[in-house]
Amino acid sequence: MTTFIDAGVNLTSTQFDTDRDAMLSRAADQGVESMLLIGCDLLTSEQSLALAKQHQQYATAGVHPHDAKDVPEDFITQMRRLAAQDEVVAIGECGLDFNRDYSPRPIQQLICGVQLELAQELDMPVYLHEREAFDTLSAMLDEFSLRGVLHCFTGDKRALRYYLDYGLMIGLTGWLCDERRGETLRELVRYIPEDRILLETDAPFLLPRTLKPKPKSRRNEPAYLPEIAHHVAELKNIPLTQLARQTTENFNTLFLTSEQTG
Repeated sequence: MTTFIDAGVNLTSTQFDTDRDAMLSRAADQGVESMLLIGCDLLTSEQSLALAKQHQQYATAGVHPHDAKDVPEDFITQMRRLAAQDEVVAIGECGLDFNRDYSPRPIQQLICGVQLELAQELDMPVYLHEREAFDTLSAMLDEFSLRGVLHCFTGDKRALRYYLDYGLMIGLTGWLCDERRGETLRELVRYIPEDRILLETDAPFLLPRTLKPKPKSRRNEPAYLPEIAHHVAELKNIPLTQLARQTTENFNTLFLTSEQTG
C-alpha cells in the first residue's frame, strides 16, 4: 500500500468528537500513517499535544491570526512550555490573515512576530498561515532566518516564488481539487519542486470536491488525503508512489530532523 503523511489536521475540531477514533482508523486504512495535528490557540495546542501523545502523532503549538487578539499575558511562557514537548515539532499555526480580519492587523503582526522570534530562537520550523497578506508577511519574514511550511498555499506566482526562494515548503490541500477557485493553484503546482511539497487535508475543512462518491457530510478527513495526492501527482506528471515517498521524506526532513537538532 502507498503510504502518506497528512501534514495538517485540525484533529481537535468538535466535528470529530463523535467518531475521532473511527476516523483515524479510516485514515490508516487508506495509507495515512502519520499526521501533524495543528494548534490554533493555546487551548487547541494543548489538545493537539494530548492527542499526539495518545495516538503517537506530531503536533504544532501556536496562535492563528484569527485568535491573536485573545492571547493571555503569559502567552509566550506557555508557548515555550509547549514547544519543549517531544511531540511538538513546529511553531504555529501562525501568520497573517487580512481576508477576514478577525483580529486587528497590528495585533496579528505583533503576535505573529513574537512566534517567529521564538521559532528562530528555538531553531524550530514555523507553520505559516497567510491570506491576502503577502506583502506584510514577506517583509516580516525577511527579518528572520527560518525554515518551515506555508500551510494551505493559495497565493499567486509572485508569492510562490518568494516562499520558495526563502526556503519554505509548500502545503497543498484540497483547494486544488476545487474547480471554482483552484485553477491558479493547479497551474502553479508545476513550479513547485518535488522536494518542497507537503500534502495536507486541513481536515475537517477543504473537502476535495473531486471525491467520488461525494461524502454525505461536507466534513473532510485524513482518509481523503490520497485524493489530493492523486491530483498533485497528475499535475506533476509523476507516479503517485514517487510523490508519496518524496513528501514523506520532505516531512521528515523539515520537522523530525529539526526536532532532533533544535
